[in-house]
Amino acid sequence: MVAIDLAHVLSTLGTAAWSGEDRSRARVAVGLALTIYAGHTRDQGTPYIQHPLAVVTILRSELGVTQPETLLLGLLHDALEVDPGSEALVTHQLGGAFAARLRAMTPDHRVERRLKAPSDETRWRMKTAALPAEELLVRLADRIHNLRDLAASPNHERRQNFVRNLTEFHLPLAEAARPLSPELGAAHALLHAEYVRHQQEVRS
Repeated sequence: MVAIDLAHVLSTLGTAAWSGEDRSRARVAVGLALTIYAGHTRDQGTPYIQHPLAVVTILRSELGVTQPETLLLGLLHDALEVDPGSEALVTHQLGGAFAARLRAMTPDHRVERRLKAPSDETRWRMKTAALPAEELLVRLADRIHNLRDLAASPNHERRQNFVRNLTEFHLPLAEAARPLSPELGAAHALLHAEYVRHQQEVRS
């Protein structure tokens, strides 16, 4: 098994082709990611950091993303969900603007460290629909990986809710966002293809 360390994450980001300034920023972001995600696991039982690394890989390899800041958003997209208390650290090391982008991508009940209320689903959909193109692209890459990983989740209710949200909200949102950029067009096509594959596997 490949060790997930600084060198591995930098390689996954593709930082060898970045400017010196962007590489320096990436090292800071990777340090944050390794710290924030450490000790956390997904409900599939896998180390949490494997998920943001998969999102980065989807962004780079399947959606054609080359912008360093978008890839760093992909790496840290779940940081405030996993550890809301890390916002001050992210702000200090990567700036308030970057932290604000992460906050916009995080459900309110996670940021506010409280139980999820019935109204939070609607609020989360409105928040997601209002995201700028780059943040939305990261969220769609997140949906793509979650869908690929869904069968490994032991939580039947979570699986049902995920597919419901996908069909009711994320797929229509991805379709509406297609004209905004080639990357978003590719994200819609990939998400739809993965959904079709998933439905075929469920029926078989």
